[in-house]
Amino acid sequence: MSEITNQNISLSILQTITPEQAWHYHIIPFNLQNNHIDFYVDKEHASYNLEAELEILFGKSIRFTEAESTEMDQALSKLYPRNRDQRNIKARQKTEDFLFELIYEAYSIGSSDIHIESYEEENRVRFRIDGKLIERYTIAKEEYPALVNKIKIKSNLDIAEKRLPQDGRIFFKDEDKAFDIRVSILPSMFGEKVVMRLLNKESTDIDINTLGFSKEQLENYLEGTKKSNGIILISGPTGSGKTTTLYATLKILNKPEVNIITIEDPIEYTLEGVNQVQLKEAIGLTFSSALRTFLRQDPDIIMLGEIRDPDTAQMATRASLTGHLVLSTIHTNSAIGTITRLSDMDVPDYLIASTLNLSVAQRLVRVLCPECKKEQKFDVSYLPHNYHHARTPKSHFIPVGCDHCFFTGYKGRKAVYEVIPITGEIAGHIREGTLSSETVKEKYSIKFLHESAFDLFCEGKTSIEEIYPILLTGTY
Repeated sequence: MSEITNQNISLSILQTITPEQAWHYHIIPFNLQNNHIDFYVDKEHASYNLEAELEILFGKSIRFTEAESTEMDQALSKLYPRNRDQRNIKARQKTEDFLFELIYEAYSIGSSDIHIESYEEENRVRFRIDGKLIERYTIAKEEYPALVNKIKIKSNLDIAEKRLPQDGRIFFKDEDKAFDIRVSILPSMFGEKVVMRLLNKESTDIDINTLGFSKEQLENYLEGTKKSNGIILISGPTGSGKTTTLYATLKILNKPEVNIITIEDPIEYTLEGVNQVQLKEAIGLTFSSALRTFLRQDPDIIMLGEIRDPDTAQMATRASLTGHLVLSTIHTNSAIGTITRLSDMDVPDYLIASTLNLSVAQRLVRVLCPECKKEQKFDVSYLPHNYHHARTPKSHFIPVGCDHCFFTGYKGRKAVYEVIPITGEIAGHIREGTLSSETVKEKYSIKFLHESAFDLFCEGKTSIEEIYPILLTGTY
């Protein structure tokens, strides 16, 4: 890693120049005082003429600290990442609209969320890339209210309301780019916090074969989706990719002869040929009330965004019994935990056994950047204490960081799955209340989440740090 980036240069200093200026002149500011600016400069670009040009540009005296070209390239890539879509540079040149810049840059570098936050001393902007937040900008206190109001206006929200949370939507369009942005505004102690989720329409083109299922898991999963009735439940925490799996499934099931209705909170992606309904609890349009109406709409397949309460769980069970295929998500830690959760929601065991087709659990792990990952000798001490593993790799890969991955060491994410098909024997165990992890493992050779994660690690696709929390579920 570059020595320059190890110095933790503040965002306020970095923002004294634009990314275009940084790359054009091969400079990085690291100290700012009233009358002068200190820059790191590529030794091959340093000259008296450059110093004079920068003094005119910034109106301050300039001092240079020379650095090797390779070190400067690494530091520039880390501190001023160039966008995957180079058209963003043109966007910066043609507009002074900071909000436009922000959205365009986030989209171009593959960010899923933009966080705009207000604190006592400063305001900041962070981007979420591959599940992790990174700081990108600071905003002057006096400019923050205007930015929030601009977001509210574009998402059709009330600019006068600053005490209550608000949710809205922005449709962003520029030349060949068009996508939706989900906006959430939350009042906080020092101002309103804004989170904008970029809903890339290209995500609806995702192929279920590339999500992360093993061959056997995918066969079991697809077999469950071919049934004309029953329930398919996907469990996992927020941000584990459940919605992506559901949309990839609907894409397979979406045919002209099939009537598909969804109730979602919120609608993240629009699917042509699918009747999608937005949840509105404030006016009584809940999952359970929508489901009652759905049954009068002659559906073949129903997708519920989430089973949250006993009423919804029982309605979903009833819908599956009357000849509908129901897909939904639920918050549990494992596929077996889903069955226990349904019991806790007062769904009788015999109905769970009769209606549940598949119980799936999933997590997302970051994938190591193939351009810079580094191989090292593996030591069993890297694993959690008491973790039971069938094999130990001789070596493993660690993240390094390079220009291709914005110096994070990771590029993209992949899901790991636990898929339990509810066969006749497993349904019998559910009816009798005797289903357990040990039974599933010994009799049916189901691959648990921690085993799927460990397989991905052994293949050299992810790091021990990424899968460590998942491996903890395999300790006894």
